[in-house]
Amino acid sequence: MLAVQQLESGYGESVILRDISLRVRAGQVVCLLGRNGVGKTTLMKTVMGLLKVRKGEVRYNGADMTRKAPGLRARAGIGYVPQGREIFPQLTVYENLLLGLEASRDGAVQLPEEAHRRFPVLPAMFGRRGGDLSGGQQQQLAFARALVSKPELLLLDEPCEGIQPSIVDDIREVIRSIKGDGRTAILLVEQSLEFVKDVGDYFYVIDKGGIAWEGEPEALTEEVVRQYLTV
Repeated sequence: MLAVQQLESGYGESVILRDISLRVRAGQVVCLLGRNGVGKTTLMKTVMGLLKVRKGEVRYNGADMTRKAPGLRARAGIGYVPQGREIFPQLTVYENLLLGLEASRDGAVQLPEEAHRRFPVLPAMFGRRGGDLSGGQQQQLAFARALVSKPELLLLDEPCEGIQPSIVDDIREVIRSIKGDGRTAILLVEQSLEFVKDVGDYFYVIDKGGIAWEGEPEALTEEVVRQYLTV
C-alpha cells in the first residue's frame, strides 16, 4: 500500500531525514516511534506532500507519489490528521466535516455515516464553532474529518497528545474498529508505548534521522525502549 524508499527530507537547508525506508500494508496499523525532534512529523508531512522529497520516493498502491501535490494524494485515498489538529476554528463542526469531502473519490456531497458512527458525540455539536470545542473534541473532529473521504491509508500524528484519558480511550477504540474492518491502513505517530502496543501490528523507531530499529510488538523489548525512546 505505502512504500517509502531511501527518503531524504527536511526544512530549508536542514536535512532531517536520511535514507528512510518503510512499508505499510493494507489493513495494518504501523507505528512510528522516536524521541522528540527526530523527524516523525517531518516524515508524515513528506508522505502527505507538504514537504518536498529531496531523494528517494513515496509510492502508494504502486503509483509514484513522490512529486504529487497534497490534494492529489488526498484524492488518491490518503487521509491525514496532523499534529495540532488544524481544524478551522471559525467554521462550525458540520462545516469542518464538509471540507473532508473535498478529498472524496466518489464525488459525495453529503457526509457519510462513517463520520457519525465512529464519533457519535459530534452530531450534537454540528452547529458549534470548531474553536469553541475542547482539545479532545477538536481531535475527534479532526479524526472524523479525515474519515469523511473514506481513505485507504490514514496518517495519524500524535492523536492522543494533550487530551483527556476518556477521549484517548475513544480514539483507541476507533483505531481498533478501523483495524477490524480491514479496509484502511494506518501509519501512527504516538508517544504512549502502552497505546501503540495495544493497537499496533508493526513498529519503526527513528533515531538521528534514520530508521534505527523495526519489528513486531513482541520484539519491542525494554532494551529497545531504553536505547531509543527513553529520555
